[in-house]
Amino acid sequence: MAVTTLSTEQREKLLKPLLSSGWEMVENRDAIIKKYSFKDFNEAFGFMTRVALKADKKDHHPEWFNVYNRVEVTLSTHDCQGLSTNDIELASFCDEAAK
Repeated sequence: MAVTTLSTEQREKLLKPLLSSGWEMVENRDAIIKKYSFKDFNEAFGFMTRVALKADKKDHHPEWFNVYNRVEVTLSTHDCQGLSTNDIELASFCDEAAK
C-alpha cells in the first residue's frame, strides 16, 4: 500500500499532540522538526543510535543534524512529499528515546 500524507483528521488527532510536546512545523514544507539537548555527546550519540536502529527497521530515515550534545531531527516522508503516519511514529519514538 502506498504511503499517503496525513488527512485533516489525522493531523488533528495525531499531529496536534506532538506539536504540544515541542515539535514544530517546518516553514514552507510539510515536515516537523524538534531540537533535543543532552548532557553530553555520548548521550546525544546514544539517542541517535537508538533512533537510527528504529528508523532502519521501519525503512524511514530522519534528516538530522548533530553538534556535541544537541540533535535536531526533521521528519517528512519523501514517498508522499509530506507528513505521514511514519513520521508520527518516529517522532513519538524519538521523544521516548530522549527520556
